[in-house]
Amino acid sequence: MQSHGSKKVIFAALAGNSLIAVTKFAAALYTGSSAMLSEAIHSLVDTGNQGLLLHGMKRADRPADGTHPFGYSGELYFWAFIVAILIFGLGAGISIYEGIHKVIDPQELSNPLINYIVLGFAMVFEASALTVAVREFRKTKGRRGWFEAVRVSKDPALFTVLFEDTAAMAGLVVAFAGILLAQLLDQPVFDGIASIAIGAILAVTALLLAYECKGLLIGESASPRVVAGIRTLVAGTAGIAHINEILTMHLGPSDVLVNISVDFRDGIASQQVEATTSALERAIKAAYPAVTRIFIEAQHAAAHARAAQAD
Repeated sequence: MQSHGSKKVIFAALAGNSLIAVTKFAAALYTGSSAMLSEAIHSLVDTGNQGLLLHGMKRADRPADGTHPFGYSGELYFWAFIVAILIFGLGAGISIYEGIHKVIDPQELSNPLINYIVLGFAMVFEASALTVAVREFRKTKGRRGWFEAVRVSKDPALFTVLFEDTAAMAGLVVAFAGILLAQLLDQPVFDGIASIAIGAILAVTALLLAYECKGLLIGESASPRVVAGIRTLVAGTAGIAHINEILTMHLGPSDVLVNISVDFRDGIASQQVEATTSALERAIKAAYPAVTRIFIEAQHAAAHARAAQAD
């Protein structure tokens, strides 16, 4: 099940971007501003991206079945990666192309006041959406720095919207500066330069998102805090002599798979092994609700070491 906070952030961004996109396109057509057109494309792509994230969250919530015994949680990671591709291909690509075209063939802007008004309203809407995203992300960030928090986050819906809204605010500032310079200096080429700069911002954002999503797609472990906590619970369980290995993997933001290999004490009865295993599973799931599947293997420590060396 995906977090309510993630959906709240996405809905806030979706509402803001859909309204802003229509307004920006109207202003771009009226004034002929390349920077405003890039911003309109940016908002349109962001609107579609939020729709894809909601689609991914809905599909990720499907229960496990015979063809996908571990469930569909990874769908969210896939759709977040698609979002990164769209930001790069559509947002950055079209903005840079449009900017280069305007730099080569600069055209006078008509009635730039419309652009300033639209950009001002857009900044208010984006600031509201960004505030919601920052507030929700802080709940999971803890005392970590922002970049570290993004790196360890397992919820792409949350940090994708955070990245998008940050890039949107930066793009609005660049667009405003480009249009203002074009008007004050009577050099419409600055409008095209601003469009290229917006494309560059989107390209960097897309690459960062793709990098983070790639790690989630190929399988990331649970946080060191969770792994250490599980190790402590296992080590304190009666009947276990040695922990051979603890492996964890995020199948989804709140869907963690745990594999544990332990060496039980010699002479322990099979009934006690079963009881210990069941009690340990309950303790781990109670302490860490994100852990949904636990597999515990009983193996002699020496045999496990030999198997590890053979691999």
